[in-house]
Amino acid sequence: MLKKNFISIIIPYHKKKFFFKETIQSINNQSYKNFEVIIIYDDTDKSEINYVKKIINNYKFKKKFIVNNKTIGAGLSRNKGIKVSNGEYIAFCDADDLWNKDKLKFQLKFMKEENILFSHTNYFIINHSSKKIGSLKVPKSISYKELIKSCDIGLSSVMVSKLLIKKKTFSNLKTKEDYLLWIKLISLVKNFKSINKDLVYWRYLKNSLSSSNFQKIGD
Repeated sequence: MLKKNFISIIIPYHKKKFFFKETIQSINNQSYKNFEVIIIYDDTDKSEINYVKKIINNYKFKKKFIVNNKTIGAGLSRNKGIKVSNGEYIAFCDADDLWNKDKLKFQLKFMKEENILFSHTNYFIINHSSKKIGSLKVPKSISYKELIKSCDIGLSSVMVSKLLIKKKTFSNLKTKEDYLLWIKLISLVKNFKSINKDLVYWRYLKNSLSSSNFQKIGD
């Protein structure tokens, strides 16, 4: 039974020790408090488990902690989080990204007023030290034709109805697994609407999978 107006926040964790505390702090600081946090520890190396537990146990929000037996990737880890979630809505956050304190409040209100199942927002781009190095403004509305040309949807800005995302899942691609899912989901609705507010801080790291052009081309 889904909990009305309850949001499940899903965070895969893989070697993000340097950034994770700041990420969780930004979630704990949300002005909207009716949520749970689902962490999926996705690393064969278990040396950071106690660190992750210590960080999340410092906070009183509802939480679930899943440990994968082996590394399966962010997409498949998110699928596991979705399966155990109780929220009417699912919000995604990478373990090194940050949220504006009103992100959930604005987004839930927007989705209720517009009667939509999927939304995303503008976002700032930050570097290793959390310094702003850019920003991205998304169109007010994105159609299927526009989405397949280019994807500017930031994963950590997405909130989606669980009823919609239950129909499709993330793939096992190492990169662009989110883009592929958005293409699947937009085929079920007319378009994706966005919030014209900078509510997310997406972290750009030079050595990350998402910045690897070779990996992107392969996927």
